[in-house]
Order: sequence, then structure tokens, then C-alpha cells
Amino acid sequence: MSARLMTCALALAACACAQARAQDPAQGEGGAGFHKIDAVQASGFWLDSGFATEHFNRRRNLNGGNRGVAFEYRVSTTAALSAGGFVNSDRAWSDYAGVIWQPYAFGPIRLGAALAAFNGYPRMRGGGWFPAAIPTATYEYQRVGVNVGIVPSYKGRLYGGISVQLKVRLF
Repeated sequence: MSARLMTCALALAACACAQARAQDPAQGEGGAGFHKIDAVQASGFWLDSGFATEHFNRRRNLNGGNRGVAFEYRVSTTAALSAGGFVNSDRAWSDYAGVIWQPYAFGPIRLGAALAAFNGYPRMRGGGWFPAAIPTATYEYQRVGVNVGIVPSYKGRLYGGISVQLKVRLF
């Protein structure tokens, strides 16, 4: 990932933290601090980008510009369905489908995990499907947002890092 992209992601996160004092009624009780989100029915359809990833193992020649596209549908204040595809760290095409479950928040930043199935990683089940749980933070402001995932490394088959995904609300 380029230094500029990482700087932009960090600046966006800093802006989100600066707005943490503003209470969003959809986030439940708790104001600006850490709090549990009340699960209330909601809807919203988002177009998500691929990922920009800063890998933990910088010595390997891994792909950090994970171009792709995904769709995300918010079903409640704590859950969204997501599916898409991207060029992974091994430079192979991957598909994924799952749920982003975020029952907690720190101010306007939702916290939880993406629970999904992925394919396309050559060293992981021969490129076949496998489940994964990725700790994920989400910030949404009106029609734009960002998902930040902490991808764990797994036994030389998957290379971990911090992934940033931008998104735009379609309706």
C-alpha cells in the first residue's frame, strides 16, 4: 500500500474519532464512548471498493492493491450482508460472501467482525472455499464510508495485514 493511501486512511479514521462526540440515534445508548449497539432493523445498499492492504510481513512481495468490487446490504444497525471479489495478496482472484456483525461501537465507529467464506488463495485449500473471521471497524457518514479489517496471518497460507475498503451508499 502506498504511503499516501495509508495517510488518507489514517486521516479518515482521525476525522471519525473527532466526530465521536456526536450521537447517532441508530447507535443506541452510550454517546461518544464505547457502547453496545441496539439491533434495530435498518436498510442501505452500498457499493464497496476492493481493498488497500498494508501487510504485516513486508519482506514478501505481496499485492497490497487489492482491486475489486463488492456490494453490502445493511439489514440492521448491527449487521450487513456482503459479497464481492478482489485480486488477493497472491495476485489471484478471490470471491467472498458473508455477514459483517458489529454489535459494539466507539462513538460513530462500529466494531465487530466480518464472518465470511473466501476462495482463490492458492496455498489455502488449493484455492477452494474456507471460512474466516476478520475483526472489522466501520465508519459511515451519510453516503460514504470505510471498512477497516485486521486480517490474521495463517500458517504461511494467508498473509495478514490491515485492509481498508472504501464504500459509497447507493440507496
